[in-house]
Amino acid sequence: MAAASAAVLLAAGCGGGGPASGGDEKLTGDKIVLGVLNDQSGAYSELSGKNSVKAVEMAIADFKAKYGDKAVTKDITVETADHQNKPDVANSKAAEMYDRKGADIILDVPTSSAALKVADVAKEKKKLYFNIGAATTDLTGKSCNKYTFHYAYDTYMLANGTGKTTTEQVGKNWYILYPNYAFGQDMEKSFSAAITKAGGQVVGKDGAPFPNTSGDYSTFLLKAPTLNPKPQVLGTMQAGAELVNVVKQYNEFKLRDKGIGLAVGLMFITDIHSLTPAALAGTTYTDAWYWNFDQQNRAFADRFQSATGTRPSFAHAANYSAAMQYLEAVQAAGTDDADTVVKGLEGKEINDVFLRNGKIRAEDHRVIHDAYLAQVKPQAEVTEPWDYVKVLKTIPAAEAFRAPSADCKM
Repeated sequence: MAAASAAVLLAAGCGGGGPASGGDEKLTGDKIVLGVLNDQSGAYSELSGKNSVKAVEMAIADFKAKYGDKAVTKDITVETADHQNKPDVANSKAAEMYDRKGADIILDVPTSSAALKVADVAKEKKKLYFNIGAATTDLTGKSCNKYTFHYAYDTYMLANGTGKTTTEQVGKNWYILYPNYAFGQDMEKSFSAAITKAGGQVVGKDGAPFPNTSGDYSTFLLKAPTLNPKPQVLGTMQAGAELVNVVKQYNEFKLRDKGIGLAVGLMFITDIHSLTPAALAGTTYTDAWYWNFDQQNRAFADRFQSATGTRPSFAHAANYSAAMQYLEAVQAAGTDDADTVVKGLEGKEINDVFLRNGKIRAEDHRVIHDAYLAQVKPQAEVTEPWDYVKVLKTIPAAEAFRAPSADCKM
């Protein structure tokens, strides 16, 4: 009897290696639940928000179409919530998604302070988390963990491109204006380091309230021309609706006419659309992805626009990619067991609509990929709606992101 039992157990163990094997490895609840947690009502709602949910739904549809009856499951759903850019709300919503909604993974989570809270929850619950929308390098530094992956961009990538190039080509004296929370503080540090390395200096810096409910940045912008030495570059680290307000007031106070150029730390195509290219013409910035870069991107953008009425930002494309790569990992593993899926993802090399020369580093779970130095076109060069950018240079994946940090203890 003992020998017969052992034989049965051995057979069961050998049969659990694939999605169609019928072995003992199963999906939790015989389904996959993808959670999208982001800002759906505030400053970052346009660049990501509800349209990131749509991007994830597109990934699910494409996954089902690709695998058909061979898919690990046909029961794939999305749970979504608005974290309102508040860390405590993000913390509670993440726990609710994992515990009550049955989420196998949480995606997106812009706002670095919120993102770090969700990383803690993912570690505690031992559930996967792909951050798309936040930029803090702490996610792959002191706050890294086995279950968290940083997918799209970070402050090092932005500063390494924009800070270095602007210092070399526009001016060496900078005044930095940043939102005073984790993202802005990290941006200020990363840009200051890149500026100094390129031979420049930061002559002044100020942290503006976040969220800035008044939308008023006049105190900071009027201060810039009075500094000694006078800055040649205003580096604004705001994003989304707050960036729109800064740029409008920069133009209103005619700072460019006073010899102060504009450098934008983080910009999305939705920001340019809100401001119009005329307000930003000539502005150089670092982009993680551009919808009209090549035919593959444009084909995705056409589908996305048909579904949403707008062109995708890099956050939308990255959420699509992250959802698809997670589903592919579960398909390959035949299980949604987090530890098994993590093992399959580590070291994986990927080329898809978002990730070009992509790789998931095992050391810190930083997802590296090509990035782009981009410039806003003059209005006269815009030939169709939303095509506001020309890519000046591709920054290879190995150069775009920092090396693994010693602070990361996986």
